[in-house]
Amino acid sequence: MDKIYIKDLELFANHGVFPEENRLGQKFIISAVLYTDTRKAGMTDDLKASIHYGEVSLLMKEFVEGHTFQLLETVVEKLAEHMLMEVPNLHAVELELKKPWAPVGLPLKTVSVKIKRSWHKAYVAFGSNMGEKEKYLDRGIQLLREVKGCQVRQVSDYIQTEPYGYLEQDTFMNGCLEVDTLLTPEELLEQLHVIEQDANRERKIHWGPRTLDLDIIFYDNDIIDTPDLHIPHIDMHHRDFVLLPMKQIAPYLRHPILNKTMMELAEELKEQTI
Repeated sequence: MDKIYIKDLELFANHGVFPEENRLGQKFIISAVLYTDTRKAGMTDDLKASIHYGEVSLLMKEFVEGHTFQLLETVVEKLAEHMLMEVPNLHAVELELKKPWAPVGLPLKTVSVKIKRSWHKAYVAFGSNMGEKEKYLDRGIQLLREVKGCQVRQVSDYIQTEPYGYLEQDTFMNGCLEVDTLLTPEELLEQLHVIEQDANRERKIHWGPRTLDLDIIFYDNDIIDTPDLHIPHIDMHHRDFVLLPMKQIAPYLRHPILNKTMMELAEELKEQTI
């Protein structure tokens, strides 16, 4: 990924733990690395194909000077989120915020916080087999669209499928979606649980009936195995109600462990069930 640098932009803002810092303000110095693809701009000489670093500098100035936070960590976290959501063609940003006049009572040149944040690609499987299934799915997807830092890019068709695991229940309506997100996997999972609770989801029987089920299938090419989160979803390659929608919206996406595309996995599962 190409980079555009903005170095040592001086600002006067009101951030700090002490009340006098919030009231009187002080100098801050911010630097940014903008991760983008400059190829098209370089070939066409068209600024619209790149990132206008003058406009981004003004955006940073207005945000940092227009808000008040106690922690430098909060300033850069909120600023990174704001930039990624507002600046076209920005895939990731690295920010360093320096505080030259830090009130620590010791001779130091500066203190600073440096972070890197970026957009991530996730795929989420959804399903319902209780009540008005389609309405539960429609509302769940709409609520995900409304989550700050989430941009739903594609939604598969809804398909009717037979129950999996626990068979004494109604048929399911299933699908998958693609979402660009600024959330971590854990934060995304938490938001999905909130959306499930909006549908009054109850977890009484494993693989049992549910008004709304939302599962993270992939998050970038990450492999995560914790008590609360398994990515890629550990059983997805055995589930046609995941593979068929995934084949529709991302046929050539490759499983990071099995090293097979969604199309290949769907075909293999089809052959196993014949």
